[in-house]
Amino acid sequence: QLHLTISEKNELSNSLEMVQKELQEKEREMIREISEYQDKLHKAEQDHQAALAEVNQKNEVEIQACQDKMNSLEHFINSQKMEIEHLKSNKEELNNFLKEANQTLEELQKNKVR
Repeated sequence: QLHLTISEKNELSNSLEMVQKELQEKEREMIREISEYQDKLHKAEQDHQAALAEVNQKNEVEIQACQDKMNSLEHFINSQKMEIEHLKSNKEELNNFLKEANQTLEELQKNKVR
């Protein structure tokens, strides 16, 4: 009976040792897989950050181009407003000059008739 029990104990010990080795191997495999997934995740995050930085840079360039164009258009509009004011002033001066010329012509015609 003792011999049988010792034999069973040895078998169980061997079986337990094999199970422990299998568990250790599975644990190493899981640790390796976790490490691979962490590396892949890190790479994906780096790629994402690089793509985001590139898009942000392009957007900044586009925003600057739009701001430059807007500033140019504002400058053009202001110069056109000044030109309009200048033309209005010239028109007013010409109208006044024309009135004076017409008055002078009327006076000359009246004097000529007399």
